[in-house]
Amino acid sequence: MRATDVFGYSFSAIKLRKLRAGLTTLGVVIGIAAIVALLSITQGLQNTIAMQLEQGLATDTVVVTPGRSILSGAGGQGAGIGATIGGDTSGFKLFINDTATVNAASTEIEDSIAIIQRVIYVHSENRTFAINVNGVDFAKYAEFYGSTFVAESGSISLKPENDTVVIGRRLHDPWKNGTLLFNVNDAIDITWANATARPPKNETYTGYVAAVLKEVGGFSFGGPSDTGVYIPLSQAQAFFGTDECSMMIVKLKSSDKTTIESVSEAIEDAFNGEVSVISSTAVLDILSSVFSVISLFLVGIAAISLLVAGIGIMNIMIVSLIERTREIGILKALGMKSRTVLMIFLSESVIIGLIGAVLGTVLGWGLANAVAVVLSGGGLFQNIGSAQPATRIQSGLMTITPVLTPTVLAGALIFGIGVSVIFALYPAWRASKLKPVEALRYE
Repeated sequence: MRATDVFGYSFSAIKLRKLRAGLTTLGVVIGIAAIVALLSITQGLQNTIAMQLEQGLATDTVVVTPGRSILSGAGGQGAGIGATIGGDTSGFKLFINDTATVNAASTEIEDSIAIIQRVIYVHSENRTFAINVNGVDFAKYAEFYGSTFVAESGSISLKPENDTVVIGRRLHDPWKNGTLLFNVNDAIDITWANATARPPKNETYTGYVAAVLKEVGGFSFGGPSDTGVYIPLSQAQAFFGTDECSMMIVKLKSSDKTTIESVSEAIEDAFNGEVSVISSTAVLDILSSVFSVISLFLVGIAAISLLVAGIGIMNIMIVSLIERTREIGILKALGMKSRTVLMIFLSESVIIGLIGAVLGTVLGWGLANAVAVVLSGGGLFQNIGSAQPATRIQSGLMTITPVLTPTVLAGALIFGIGVSVIFALYPAWRASKLKPVEALRYE
């Protein structure tokens, strides 16, 4: 019997039992849809984070922070990550003039800048927002981040007055509906809770918005942010009363991995290991490893539903075998070989698995896009301030675009068909072993 005849016969048998076949296929559809949706969202999230990290951490820069990293390794691999989640408590501090030490650490370093970062409060009408303010050298900062520290409206002076303020896009139009919070030439009251004074007190000065940055859309660790406030470094020194910096941005002559590793090690050595060095490549490597583990975990969870679907397929096949015992007896009495009977039952499982895998992939892709719209289109909010009443500004941190890779697509088809065939093997084998005489006598 030809393969086309076998599949034709199997398809006819499925059509005769539409409801049962449909319910069996539904189990495969749900399992495959779960796998495709989860993996597509995970891959899209990974790509988005990678892209935004490359914006927030320029590939030709590294970030130096005070304190030993709990995850630091040789050559800066993983260095600095621990500083963001809890470095050591040695009390080491970085100061603005330490840029000279950094610049002298390696010939591969082009330049470095210090950043003073504090949490401050800005006021607008009856609202108060807690925002990160960054004291930076505007000229060098614009050189380091030439593609993101760019004004959408107004202008950024490379020799700014002390009352100059540059704000991120989210502080200009936080709700993306034309309701402007701050605009160019607006006065902005900046308040700092000075806990070093006795008694502690709030200190305030009034700045003027010189420029609104174009939308960055990326994570910020040293680089420009949509919710950041930027003031001249000299003003930050005077206002906060300190020369201590929160971090340093180091621009390299090359962005290749070897250069990043050697420079990271040289900077750590220059400060006797009391600093952590963060590079975008190290962060991306760690994130890739994390997402790989997450993907395997999610696939394992989704595979449980496919296991349940497989058991359902086996059950339906056994029931079908019992119902079609006389039919099988007649076919074998007419000369059909046991191998052909086996192929008929396996062909039915292949058809069910293929239909389930295709429908599951389509459904999973649709679910992934629906979830992405919810996550990206305002379903997530970031509370960047407390107010009277409480104020929330749409974060706009990430726009997730699900990614259906050829690997996921092929895996979904193979997985769907494979599970169906594996769980149909036993019923198909039993059907092929039926003896014609006993089958014909079956009632």
